[in-house]
Amino acid sequence: MEGNTVLLAENLMKLLFIIIISGVVFAKIGKKIKMPDVVLFIIAGIIVGPSVLNLVDFSSYPIENQLILTFGAAYILYDGGREIQLKVLNEVKGSVAVLATAGVIISAFITGFFAYKVLHIDFIYALLLGSVIASTDPSVLVPLFKNMNISPKLKQTIISESAFNDAVGAIMTFAIIGIISGGSFSLGHSIIELLKEAGGGTVVGAIFGFLGTALVSEAKVGVLRGYAGEVAVALVLASYVTAVHFGFSGFMAVFIVGMVCGNKKMFGLASVDEESYELHSKFKEVTISMLRIMIFVLLGVQMNFAILSKYWGKALIIVLGFVFIARPVSVLFSVIFDRKAKWNIREIAYLMWTRETGVIPAALAGMLISMKIQNADIISAVTSMAIIITLTFQASTAKYFAKILKLDIDSGENKEQSDKVAA
Repeated sequence: MEGNTVLLAENLMKLLFIIIISGVVFAKIGKKIKMPDVVLFIIAGIIVGPSVLNLVDFSSYPIENQLILTFGAAYILYDGGREIQLKVLNEVKGSVAVLATAGVIISAFITGFFAYKVLHIDFIYALLLGSVIASTDPSVLVPLFKNMNISPKLKQTIISESAFNDAVGAIMTFAIIGIISGGSFSLGHSIIELLKEAGGGTVVGAIFGFLGTALVSEAKVGVLRGYAGEVAVALVLASYVTAVHFGFSGFMAVFIVGMVCGNKKMFGLASVDEESYELHSKFKEVTISMLRIMIFVLLGVQMNFAILSKYWGKALIIVLGFVFIARPVSVLFSVIFDRKAKWNIREIAYLMWTRETGVIPAALAGMLISMKIQNADIISAVTSMAIIITLTFQASTAKYFAKILKLDIDSGENKEQSDKVAA
């Protein structure tokens, strides 16, 4: 027994070595050919995975696989929360709220309709497919837009939507699974469940955020000052686990922790000393870099090309409808009535193009296969196609499209807006 455990540990360490080194190599290649690193990470995963070289296969390590994906998404989402300026978020809160709720539902129904017509499956399974891929991915969007020179309003709308819409997508997915399994759908129950998950996650995140910030601050209670980076990891773990334990959204909790930590002055919390802040920042950058490599190489490893090759044509049609019809309609409905945000046509067009699919939909699709839900293989194929298309074309063109629409921060209108926020 002990020998088997040691062997499993050694094999896992070998797989992690291959994942990390292949990710680093392909990241270097990406810089040379100027391609987004997430695309190269997925390609690296495909090459070292069962489909090509068969050097990495995580089928024997389901817990470790889930740990990497869940913690990676949670920590990246925490970092995204730190980037949010509440003053800016207040201007677009109406748009974010609708994008993350009604926008997800609209996108799921339109995509489900496409799937119903193209795949000729029962509408309930087509709708399940739509709900699985309806949410956007913070693992891609947070690092991408954190370093992009676009207006704070647009940047923080995109990041906040990716944080808030995961709960809606997951709740909708589980509600449909309940119907398929012989249960019944209740709109009132679903709304209550959403409010419970989002509200509970917010409360848990606020408690841990305030507590953790106080412990590493320069105030008298800052008994853990000097260890901001280490405490941040502990906060992400503790807030996520606590929220999930009580049936709340873990991702919402870690996002709120980040928001509290990133808005100390607004909440009247004492600041962290400069040396500790710099150490935390460097630690955070390296940690996020490692996690992104592992997350997206793993997604590439788990691409099921046997299923994808079987349905690739129909999957491509559905994803094109998802990108060019479902997303634009859901964005237009979500922002058109928000007068306070003062969206212009260029910003709306950019929101329509920004809808990357990644970790959460991949996890939901994998869950459906493990549950042996009917048509799970088709849903997995479409999810894989959505990940490939949105990461390859949408994520890779995000900066270029911003320049075309003159949304980069150096353009007059956006520079003026940024200066106002900074002031």
